[in-house]
Amino acid sequence: MMTSEKLIKSKERVQKHGEVFTPSWMVQKMLDTEGVKEACENLIATFLEPAAGDGNFLVAILRRKLTMVSEQHNSSIRQYTHYSLYALSTLYGIELLEDNAQMCVMNLFEVYKDFYEESVKKHNEKQSENTLSNAKFIISKNIVQGNFLTRKLSSGDPIVFSEWEMTKQTTTMIKVQRTEYSLDEIFAGNEKEAGTAVELAIEFEQMDLFSDFDFGSESENDEPAQKYKEVYITEVYDEVKVDE
Repeated sequence: MMTSEKLIKSKERVQKHGEVFTPSWMVQKMLDTEGVKEACENLIATFLEPAAGDGNFLVAILRRKLTMVSEQHNSSIRQYTHYSLYALSTLYGIELLEDNAQMCVMNLFEVYKDFYEESVKKHNEKQSENTLSNAKFIISKNIVQGNFLTRKLSSGDPIVFSEWEMTKQTTTMIKVQRTEYSLDEIFAGNEKEAGTAVELAIEFEQMDLFSDFDFGSESENDEPAQKYKEVYITEVYDEVKVDE
């Protein structure tokens, strides 16, 4: 029996924000478009959803990427962990409304967690909280509550994203270097030295969309720094930062 999806939360939200959710069948049809379908199965292809809602597009893309990783990069739990975290790092989203942004974060995390647990069982390994902490950290940097049109957070501070540049790839492991860009810098096509942070980062605090969900403790090592060190993708949660 087919169940109907709820595409609006309230008439007031439609009138005030134009909020209407895309039905899942349409999401899948759009992702099956030539070129898009191939990108959804490409490890390094990057996606930015400027009106992420509760994550219906990003979650669908993540499922496709993780299915590809499960099939092609799953000879060991180490290989799966490195490649799945990198796949997760390629998805970005901006959402205007706080409850939607939090739901998007939760949905992405739950999908990653489900795929990870399936791989853990396949390899008869124990689940690593470190892996889940890294997934949380990546999502927290890639999904923001803000306005795509103004390129700012609700606080008025600039939207900032982290680029997780792959610097080394082996059969089982991936190294990355994190570089921060404001949305203005991304639009301007600014080139930056790898590892540098947005200069304004120390002046504002980007909202922690995980704060309302009991997914475990947050890292205390999340203070902005002038430069981020190259690390394995499985170490970004406890990344080492150095001065320039």
